[in-house]
Amino acid sequence: MPINITMPALSPTMEEGNLAKWLVKEGDKVAPGDVIAEIETDKATMEVEAVDEGTVAKIVVPEGTEGVKVNALIAVLAAEGEDASVAAKGGNGAAKAEAAKPEKAPAPAADEVTAKQTEGVPPPAKSEAPPSGLPSADRGAAISPTRGEITASADGRTFASPLARRIAKDAGIDVSAVTGSGPRGRVVKADVEAAIAGGAAKAAPAEKAAPGAAPAAAPAAKAMSDEQVLKLFAEGSYELVPHDNMRKTIARRLVEAKSTIPHFYLTLDCELDALLALRAQLNAAAPVKKTDKGEVPAYKLSVNDLIIKAMALALRDVPTANVSWTESAMVQHRNADVGVAVSIPGGLITPIIRKADEKTLSVISNEMKDMAARARNKKLKPEEYQGGTTAVSNLGMFGVKDFSAVINPPHATILAVGAGEERAVVKNGEIKIATMMSVTLSTDHRAVDGALGAELLGAFKRHIENPMGMLV
Repeated sequence: MPINITMPALSPTMEEGNLAKWLVKEGDKVAPGDVIAEIETDKATMEVEAVDEGTVAKIVVPEGTEGVKVNALIAVLAAEGEDASVAAKGGNGAAKAEAAKPEKAPAPAADEVTAKQTEGVPPPAKSEAPPSGLPSADRGAAISPTRGEITASADGRTFASPLARRIAKDAGIDVSAVTGSGPRGRVVKADVEAAIAGGAAKAAPAEKAAPGAAPAAAPAAKAMSDEQVLKLFAEGSYELVPHDNMRKTIARRLVEAKSTIPHFYLTLDCELDALLALRAQLNAAAPVKKTDKGEVPAYKLSVNDLIIKAMALALRDVPTANVSWTESAMVQHRNADVGVAVSIPGGLITPIIRKADEKTLSVISNEMKDMAARARNKKLKPEEYQGGTTAVSNLGMFGVKDFSAVINPPHATILAVGAGEERAVVKNGEIKIATMMSVTLSTDHRAVDGALGAELLGAFKRHIENPMGMLV
């Protein structure tokens, strides 16, 4: 029996990937553990290994294909002793059967949900449990009828895919009068098109509001469509650069962060002179090691390395700020895992220094250099950039004085670091020159209140201004 090879989910959040390269061809024999392909996700390029033994009977998805959905058939393997040509035909049949399955309607945006509610489809009660056997949405939440997944209702409501509902509305068709052919009686696109062709009943016109009645709630504001945006610019004055998977993921997570996390911000200044002096002493005392490139220092500390360590120690000192918010409980972390924003072509990624509070500065420095280099080549493993308990974003090297960073879920905090610069400061009633750095802590107000955030930021400032303590 042929063995189907499908697009693997290389991370918990992966929905699709690019099939960058096949490392085998049809007719090649493979064994468990053999690397057969390279898959590009939004953040990394990963190798895919065979889990079964056999012969590559057919490559279904050619290399270079973008946007291949997770679990989609990409190749067929003939089992030991099976004819490869027969297996290939069987694989094609499996592919056709898969394609013949009715597609799930995509989850509508928030404005589509609002539109459904204004069309007379009330949302289900929060306590309503979905029928058994239905698929679950991202993060394990049950899919509600307003997302177009539940297709039948005991109280007579009609459920339809968002696309079918939109087509029916545009055509003036009453979707409740359409017979659904989808799973569990859901109305799908083909049903509405058939109803239009057959002259189905038009939707009843909306009743006029009674005099003195309260006005209906205004629909949620919609983002401008692509067509609306392009109409603002003269034709020929621009070119369209399609979004890659990384940019789509960044956009989705930024919208999620700003729409679900109540941000608030705390800013203070740290004096860097003691830290810069210590850094110079430590780098001068670094032992030399022999490499292919000759003798090089065993480490070379950057200011950012000391900032990572100071943030980790601050979370150790203020453990109630080392948390993540969930609706049912506060996740109290035992370790300070600090993510560090790294700019890469087309976006950014946040490799994580695990247990940074327990590591020496030299270890943090070398780990950071290694992961930053691999991040730029998209060679990080998912576990190296997913998770973490906080993050640091440093734009000081670009001369930025101060800024506010967007929290990266599931973190509750992120520290935005500005440039160190000489400023006039008052010490003991006298004006002195000191190297100062402005930092801004963004916090999730659900998890970290103002006073707690101020305590965390104060602990960070103490470590930065008294850096010798980070060595013990």
